[in-house]
Amino acid sequence: MFKMKIIAINGSPRKKGNTARLLEEALRGALNTGTDTEMLHLADYSFGGCLGCEGCQDTFTCTIQDDMRKIYPKIIEADGIILGSPTYFYNITALTKAFLERCYCLESFDKRDRSRWVSLLEAVGMRYASVIAVCEQHSAEDMGFTVPAMTKPLESLGYRIVDEVKAVNFFEAGKVAHDPSVLEEARSAGKRLAGTVMLKNEITKAFTTEKRDK
Repeated sequence: MFKMKIIAINGSPRKKGNTARLLEEALRGALNTGTDTEMLHLADYSFGGCLGCEGCQDTFTCTIQDDMRKIYPKIIEADGIILGSPTYFYNITALTKAFLERCYCLESFDKRDRSRWVSLLEAVGMRYASVIAVCEQHSAEDMGFTVPAMTKPLESLGYRIVDEVKAVNFFEAGKVAHDPSVLEEARSAGKRLAGTVMLKNEITKAFTTEKRDK
């Protein structure tokens, strides 16, 4: 039987803010499917952005000695991730950006043609992700680049994006807790992510059994 693991990554400096609350709801939805879950607050870790040294290209290991080394194993073992960030000046937070930059070490580029690359996560099997963005303004347009700034790097890393939750008109910490509709949207996103992983595992098992029996 496949063991599933989904982690939520909070890119907000607030550990009890609106982004964190929606990530918790998403994990609650995943947990209801029997999936193991874990919440990571990037604010609990000490790390910076990528230095562009290219020291990782032959080893899939970042040369920088900091707390990202505690996060990498969790990413690699997880079947899916839920990445969340509030909108800071039409984009993701610096914490979220630094985290995504440092995942560059999980990519490998062809030395003869850098237009060709493969992610370590992609090579060992498709992964799945959802993103949650929170904005104080009333329109999703005011999120600017927040959502694509998360989805594009994740896609490059080998994740298929299952859901994009865009929560608008939330500024005060905890305000999102009073909006049942967006809480349900986050829970549904977590449940759908876990269900997608479950379906993938079922198909993998069925296909493997069929091939073995032939």
